[in-house]
Amino acid sequence: MANTQNFYLTRVKGLMTKKNLLNAGYYLAIIVVAVYVAYIKGWIFPNYTSISPQAASLMIQQNPTMTVLDVRTPEEFAQGHLQGAVLLPVQVLEENLPQLAPLKGKKIVVYCHSGNRSGVAARVLADEGIIPLNMEGGISAWQAAGLSVVR
Repeated sequence: MANTQNFYLTRVKGLMTKKNLLNAGYYLAIIVVAVYVAYIKGWIFPNYTSISPQAASLMIQQNPTMTVLDVRTPEEFAQGHLQGAVLLPVQVLEENLPQLAPLKGKKIVVYCHSGNRSGVAARVLADEGIIPLNMEGGISAWQAAGLSVVR
């Protein structure tokens, strides 16, 4: 019995070396960062709906008063945007949320260049009671689908 206990104690002490603990810390940090990035991008636990550019186009055609929110930079917006889109860069979205209060409970289409920034914006908007529809692939996917933009 004593030999068995000594064997296990020696084995545990061998696992608890400084190097092994440091490696475990690095792996844990990598996992935490990966989960955070996946959360921010909406890959896990999204609180909004994503739609294709074709579905967004159909919704906009069927409801011309629907708000379309472009969360790119002013420079990107000037290069081309969806018809009737309102520019509100994601970098200043939170400070401008009071302007969006009338949209609470309403569906809006949100897009950016590739769908990443609009995913971040969609999370913020959903937390404010707005129903964001994040356009998958952003304006790049919109143009790839042959849909028109305003220049």
